[in-house]
Amino acid sequence: MLGTEMVMIHEVPFPPQIITSKPFSLLGQGITDIEIHFLQVKFTAIGVYLDPSDVKTHLDKWKGKTGKDLAGDDDFFDALASGEIEKVIRVVVIKEIKGAQYGVQLENSVRDRLAAEDKYEEEEENELEKVVGFFQSKYFKTHSIITYRFSAKDGICEIGFETEGKEEDKLKVENANVVGMMQKWYLSGSRGVSPSTIVSLADSLSAVLT
Repeated sequence: MLGTEMVMIHEVPFPPQIITSKPFSLLGQGITDIEIHFLQVKFTAIGVYLDPSDVKTHLDKWKGKTGKDLAGDDDFFDALASGEIEKVIRVVVIKEIKGAQYGVQLENSVRDRLAAEDKYEEEEENELEKVVGFFQSKYFKTHSIITYRFSAKDGICEIGFETEGKEEDKLKVENANVVGMMQKWYLSGSRGVSPSTIVSLADSLSAVLT
């Protein structure tokens, strides 16, 4: 269920609230983009939804820090990504690409992060292949929506994909190591895929924690 008045993120409408098990508020927003010959090419718009009371409970240690402090604090974002906090990340396609291209970016990031921590074993490889396979068959038309619903405790993520009014296609990812690094792809401070989202989240979460 979605809230009524939409919030515009780079001309893409996002609901201010998403209600699944409970209401989640839009607390972070940004884009993924690249600069080519001084032109900014935008790929996706991103909205990060959290329950403010979860943030207060689990990230209280950072109370009183400014948005600028938090934006530069990778420990804070690690705690956000790995903490027992339910999250919904909504990604809307701006520039159309093949799902396989998106899948490879996700795969490389997750695999590299897991390998760096010696957590990339056969189980992780198989689970990651499942995720890549899910995106492989898709075409990301403009306005397609990818939704990541991260559970609070059991290391599960449900990925949803919807395009042009078709019913949402879903995949459940149940390897906690893979799910953890998928969160970090979007939420890991200076190493996240979208710096603008990190800055926006830092400002919002600083206000929530004040």
